[in-house]
Amino acid sequence: MKETAYKPLESSSASSSRPTNLGSTVVLKGDLTGSEDLLVEGQFDGTINLREHCLTIGARGQVKAEIQATRVIIEGSVTGNITARERIEIRKTGRVMGDLVAPGIAIEDGAYFKGSIEILREEAREAAAAFSASAVEAAND
Repeated sequence: MKETAYKPLESSSASSSRPTNLGSTVVLKGDLTGSEDLLVEGQFDGTINLREHCLTIGARGQVKAEIQATRVIIEGSVTGNITARERIEIRKTGRVMGDLVAPGIAIEDGAYFKGSIEILREEAREAAAAFSASAVEAAND
């Protein structure tokens, strides 16, 4: 079996350790909040909030969620809206059905995307971050 090595995503706030991994046999539902990078190879349904960290949806990952993270890389399937503080990347094996909001967005040839894209400028990004924080607090009440 060939093992794929995942390096921590480069970010000013990324930790120097390997990302936490939700393996291909894991099925998880709920609200996920974390303070480290995350790699999803299994199935997840709910919300993901990694505001200061990076999320990678691996090639076998299937996610139905509202996602907030610093960076998001999609190699698998995502249904739901994605907001990133820095960048969203949809790789050629990725499938996304939902809206994207980030200062930087890249979609590789061969990727599937259905939704809207909003490219944030610096001042809009700060306002979106404040709104997202209040929305998360309201959802937890």
